[in-house]
Amino acid sequence: MEPTNQSALRPLEFGWFVPTAGDATCLVDPTTQIDPSPAMMERVVLAAEAAGFEYLLVPVQTACWEAWITGAFLAARSTRIRMLIAARPGYIAPFLTAKMVTTLDQLTRGRVCVNLIAGQSEAETESEGVPWAKEDRYDMMEEEVRILKALWTSKGRVNFEGRFHSLTDSILLPRPFQNPHPPFYLGGGSSQAWDISAKHANVHLFWGDTYARIRENIADIRARAAQHARENDIAFGMRLQIVCRVNEAEAWDAAYELVRGATEQRTAILQARTANSEANRRVQQLRAEHGELIEANLWTGISTVRPGAGIAIVGNPEQCVDVLQNYIDAGCSSFCLSGYLHDDEATRFAAMVRPLLAERNPGRM
Repeated sequence: MEPTNQSALRPLEFGWFVPTAGDATCLVDPTTQIDPSPAMMERVVLAAEAAGFEYLLVPVQTACWEAWITGAFLAARSTRIRMLIAARPGYIAPFLTAKMVTTLDQLTRGRVCVNLIAGQSEAETESEGVPWAKEDRYDMMEEEVRILKALWTSKGRVNFEGRFHSLTDSILLPRPFQNPHPPFYLGGGSSQAWDISAKHANVHLFWGDTYARIRENIADIRARAAQHARENDIAFGMRLQIVCRVNEAEAWDAAYELVRGATEQRTAILQARTANSEANRRVQQLRAEHGELIEANLWTGISTVRPGAGIAIVGNPEQCVDVLQNYIDAGCSSFCLSGYLHDDEATRFAAMVRPLLAERNPGRM
């Protein structure tokens, strides 16, 4: 396939995920659960750094440990990997968010970036004191990003009057270490999310989908970005699970172990909780239309037991590389991956997948 991305030869980057709600070899069986702890998270960040991952996604959800504090803790226990810290609108005043980010940016000498998300569940955000509907949260997100960028880049004081926030004669210290400021990543499947990415994101992360659909989505967001003269400023990537083993049979055994004991009732509850999320609806649509496999070695099974990015690459090293290469050829250059157990899977990726990808993409890794 010929890439649709006009910046298709940009460097490839790979990120990993820290499971701050706990790790497991079976997502349904609590006896396989590894509870979250400083020791577990430190194992993951050190494994990811040793594996050559460029960034580590620190998530937000009710079950997760607080992302900014965890990100700072893990930054202090690593030397190179960047913290991609998830941030939802309405939780922290944007001036304080801006100050937290630039403080961490200075303390880590540029090892922080921001993952913008609106939240998958209305019930969850309401339970945490954020009463706005999803559409309002996206509007708030866009407003907050404008405030962050103004505070980070203005040479003078900042005044802002918006629907949700206002600032009067504000000045931010410290200034960002990164120039012009830490990058924004955004994942979301709605038109609102795509508009915000077009205006502001350095990287838009898709969840797993067919290769044809990803090419279409890239073209759509790039066209929106062109309206802001940013068509060559935005990069695209994938948020995926990965289950790689020496041979394909072992990989499928490990994959099916992750969902052992899953029931239709559990899946139905999961779907109801995330029904207002366009990205989650798309994952469930893919499962309904394609069954377990949406492409060769691209599996929908994890989406039956957990919300979010539940599409997984499953196979031997060559098969895993084939899937990733198809997304690269479609125009993706950033990959935020995860797998169970997270320290072990990161090490397997480094040993079995990354070298083959480097051979296929000389000079880009």
